[in-house]
Amino acid sequence: MATNDLPNGFTGFGHRRAGFVSAADAIRARENKTQAQAAAREQRADEPEAASAPRLRPLGAMLADNSDRPPLRPFDEAELEAIDQRDRRWAWLEIDLGAIRHNVVQTRRRLKRGTRLLAVVKADAYGHGAVRVAETALNSGADYLAVATVPEGIELRRAGITAPILVLAQPPATSIPLLLAYDIYPAVYDAQFAIQYGEVADSHGMKAPFHLAVNTGMNRIGVRYDEVASLLTQIAFHRALVLEGVFTHFATADCPETLNFDIQSKRFSEAVDSIRALGIDPGIVHCANSAAIFRYPQVHYDMVRLGISLYGYYACPEMRSLVELKPAMSVHARITDTRLVPTGEGVSYGLHYRSAGSVKICTVPLGYADGLRRGLSGNTYFIVDGKLCRQVGNICMDQCMFEVDLRSYGTHRRIDPQVGDEVIIAGQKDGLEVSIDELADKLDTIQHEITIGFAQRLPRIYV
Repeated sequence: MATNDLPNGFTGFGHRRAGFVSAADAIRARENKTQAQAAAREQRADEPEAASAPRLRPLGAMLADNSDRPPLRPFDEAELEAIDQRDRRWAWLEIDLGAIRHNVVQTRRRLKRGTRLLAVVKADAYGHGAVRVAETALNSGADYLAVATVPEGIELRRAGITAPILVLAQPPATSIPLLLAYDIYPAVYDAQFAIQYGEVADSHGMKAPFHLAVNTGMNRIGVRYDEVASLLTQIAFHRALVLEGVFTHFATADCPETLNFDIQSKRFSEAVDSIRALGIDPGIVHCANSAAIFRYPQVHYDMVRLGISLYGYYACPEMRSLVELKPAMSVHARITDTRLVPTGEGVSYGLHYRSAGSVKICTVPLGYADGLRRGLSGNTYFIVDGKLCRQVGNICMDQCMFEVDLRSYGTHRRIDPQVGDEVIIAGQKDGLEVSIDELADKLDTIQHEITIGFAQRLPRIYV
């Protein structure tokens, strides 16, 4: 039976409810829809390929259509910017600039008059913020700054810092215009680079100052200590090149044994003597890193380089009796979730931790993407309301959990943390401490790696 021949409902129903659709009408509607879709497909098949693409409206047209409508999010930009970084995620770093100042002052007290102090602010000041740390160090008695790359030096210059800046490695020759434009000194140990550097400077009527890097045994960069005179002879003719300084780096100044340190020290002294024997002024002679500054005052020469100890950390245990340093970085978070986990139930990936009962599991929004390394899972403590609480379960990328014992017994003080309460991940509070040194020891690494890791994503608050 054709669709048009179908009866229009049931003849036995004299009265229909509003909205009633008979079976025949429903079949007709479906057939009409199918035919319309088929016709549309045939029409699209006949159109050129470009015309068959989805017809998206330009964003400008959409915005124009909505020009008379109020914005969907009518927030004042200044008000948004005024929201404290600590309230945007509930995880942050605090950098104590007073500690930076203290560490510079303590170092200066151990230098003879006239000895310069270079503050190493590479890697964004070991995660503490290069510009703010550089400004504080210079205001506290530092004379020079050191970075690892040309862009790091440019960042300081654009922030208005005018102190001498040394790049502690020889950068690519393609960066030479940047060195000269921003008045940044490169380390040099290759004759070809030195000549290129001098040529570009001379073509612009400029001088090309540099520090000669000497390899005395670390075998990372630098001209060999016994080839220094040969290199300088090759480049001494160039009128634009200016030897601003000479330096080396100790591999074992932080080690208990002193043999290798003594060998490097002797080689460096011989290299400097060979420069003077050529009738060339070596400029600023420097080799003492943080460990050597406090352990070996005989190698202070004209300048010392304060690296990890600028930030309050001891490069080796032997330093602890020689100087008092103050750590500048602490790591903070607020609790985002709390829950009572029944006995035997697990927490986090792998469920390696199981609740012993009578515990509250609290979550903070900080994980291994923020520098709290996964290797610390179940092996560190947080400071919460005057107590040390064990971190439990695998540390996640963006979050981690800790355990609060809810039992009351003996002298045990029961605490009951709530959402929004502050937690110290690393730092000191209420007479308790979870130190960066402790975290580094547990991970069998150095403090540098820990502080840089924490700064990868967490905002910095300067106090």
